[in-house]
Amino acid sequence: MADEQALDEVVRFTSDLIRIDTTNRGGGDCRERPAAEYAAARLAEAGLDPVLLERTEGRTNVVARVEGSDPSADALLLHGHLDVVPAEAADWSVHPFSGEVRDGVVWGRGAVDMKNMDAMILAVVRGWARQGVRPRRDVVIAFTADEEASAVDGSGFLADHHPELFEGCTEGVSESGAFTFHDGAGRQIYPIAAGERGTGWLRLTARGRAGHGSKVNRENAVTRLAAAVTRIGEHEWPPRLTPTVRAALTELAALYGIESDLTEVDALLDKLGPAAALVEATVRNSANPTMLDAGYKLNVIPGEATAYVDGRCLPGGEDEFRATLDRLTGPDVDWEFAHREVALQSPVDSPTYARMRAAVEEFAPEGHVVPYCMSGGTDAKQFSRLGITGYGFTPLRLPEGYDYQALFHGVDERVPVDALHFGVRVLDRFLRTA
Repeated sequence: MADEQALDEVVRFTSDLIRIDTTNRGGGDCRERPAAEYAAARLAEAGLDPVLLERTEGRTNVVARVEGSDPSADALLLHGHLDVVPAEAADWSVHPFSGEVRDGVVWGRGAVDMKNMDAMILAVVRGWARQGVRPRRDVVIAFTADEEASAVDGSGFLADHHPELFEGCTEGVSESGAFTFHDGAGRQIYPIAAGERGTGWLRLTARGRAGHGSKVNRENAVTRLAAAVTRIGEHEWPPRLTPTVRAALTELAALYGIESDLTEVDALLDKLGPAAALVEATVRNSANPTMLDAGYKLNVIPGEATAYVDGRCLPGGEDEFRATLDRLTGPDVDWEFAHREVALQSPVDSPTYARMRAAVEEFAPEGHVVPYCMSGGTDAKQFSRLGITGYGFTPLRLPEGYDYQALFHGVDERVPVDALHFGVRVLDRFLRTA
């Protein structure tokens, strides 16, 4: 079991990592190396031999392997990213890169996404070194760059150019699962991620006839683009249930004593109340317009206008997604993928999922563990190229009133110290038996 030093270290490591500003603004504007060096030093102190790898100078990844006691067992990948999204200090109650610990809470960008998990990994592995513990399986640890953008300098680079470091890995564990979801009626639900929607970030381009703003123009690129964006934004995507989401709905319905009529998905979601938030974003594809770019002067009709759309596809849903976008954009607007990654699906009847469930239930016996699919994506997409099945498992026991999902990329991101302690205990328990 995790010792007291591990509990102290997870708080210190979370705070220290937050203070290292690894803001990823996109377009290569980020430098993870100081955080990578910090993590590598902590691993080396535990007797491991971490390697630092870069595709681009300053965009550093760390990989290390903990040897297991059973050489015949498949290896497990344990990964977390080092970069964070931007934060405007003026909007925060505390400085987002202070790592301040106040009233039992660690504040700062990365407190839940995901320097908390990075710190848990470090604390658990160092605890094993002190106690002479070896996990059953080899555990490969990867701290990655660039997850908050394209992952081209991070997990994509590692998967494509250093696959040998992940030899034997069949499953991976990372962010966004096993956190407390309070349903408002006294129930505590712990969703473990067993899937991700695919990423389909789109660039829309409308072309028309440039001209004077005072003249009639039936070929206005801005008008054409605006019409297409409106159609996309207003489109109602039909429900499509993947095995993971089907399992989630079935277990939630049983928890609430509701008939699980999966032919009437929206009606079932209405009956689930607040718990519907765990699945409602993953019962269908989606496409949300996010950016517009057109023109260079108010009285000039431009010949071209561009928009960007955040599209997400369910496993097996890309053909429908493509056909729908072709129809919604129409003949006057072209679209293409600006960034694209696969959807993922993992079995919820696997021994690994069962061990994650058991670890949570040991330390949160009042909780109800259910599977769920993430609406967004993680580095598991890139590691899937190596045949690694991914799960989301960053255990946190959170008090009522903590909206975990809203804290991702949100203002005043923070994590309770007690939640970090819970995470270390659960992660340690799972990894020893995984």
